Amino acid sequence: MIELEHVSKRYGATTVVEDVSFTVAAGEFCVLIGSSGAGKSTTLKMINRLIPQSAGTIRVGGRDIRELEPAALRRRIGYVIQSIGLFPHWTVARNVAAVPELIGWAAARSLARAAALLEQLKLPPGEFLEKYPHQLSIGQQQRVGIARALAADPDILLMDEPFGALDPITREVLQAEIAEIQRANRKAVVFVTHDMEEALRLASRIVVMDRGRLVQVGTPLELLTAPASAFVRDFVGSDDLGIKLLGVATVAERLRSAASAPGEPIAVTASLRQALSRMVAEGVDRLGVIDGAGKPIGAIHLADLLRR
Repeated sequence: MIELEHVSKRYGATTVVEDVSFTVAAGEFCVLIGSSGAGKSTTLKMINRLIPQSAGTIRVGGRDIRELEPAALRRRIGYVIQSIGLFPHWTVARNVAAVPELIGWAAARSLARAAALLEQLKLPPGEFLEKYPHQLSIGQQQRVGIARALAADPDILLMDEPFGALDPITREVLQAEIAEIQRANRKAVVFVTHDMEEALRLASRIVVMDRGRLVQVGTPLELLTAPASAFVRDFVGSDDLGIKLLGVATVAERLRSAASAPGEPIAVTASLRQALSRMVAEGVDRLGVIDGAGKPIGAIHLADLLRR
């Protein structure tokens, strides 16, 4: 879906991205992470030609992006940034429908799409469609920004530190919602962050950058258990490695299918970290487990969390 081959970006004598190569498959959630100045946002912006690359090749859907008109390319790619950028004098409905109407969707279809996305993002359409950005909280504005990026049903979603300005509770809620949307719609997501906890929570694959160079590409589990360098090991952090490992494994991986447990069950898709938190909070050593339809399918025990 997205291919970067030996991509570099230079400003005069200064190189900010150097010889970066990686791919993002359809349906993959790829997180670019690194410290400030690592070249993450520059790399992201080169994918939709907001910044032209100085060297190398970027392909989207098998096509070299330099062969595509920038406007046509960007209409195929949803883009979400930290500052949101909603049009202040437009209603939520018009903000979300901006791209669909630009590419010729009928007004009724655009409105229906806006309403469906707001519903998916926990913003009741009857309450929010006719509001203006200044009437929304920052978290609600960010939800509208995500809806706008998804409105024309793009195959690719680029997100540049979209939750960086949010409070921790709103941030965690939106992380869960974007992960759910990505799983349901199988978008290829490229997400920039400097927060390793966020990367581990969201990514199917992580690209670690340092001073413009790619230093490791791998799954969250690979980064935690086999860091490629001291830089990656320090960036991941080792003090709470066990807790982080629980965060990248799911209840499904340790399920006792023939067992049961009293009390409120936990979803089979929950992380082992969430299971541990529930057990500690409730003072129990096991939890019942349910599938996506709410059907009991087994249990997980405290001892199961310690098995490698």
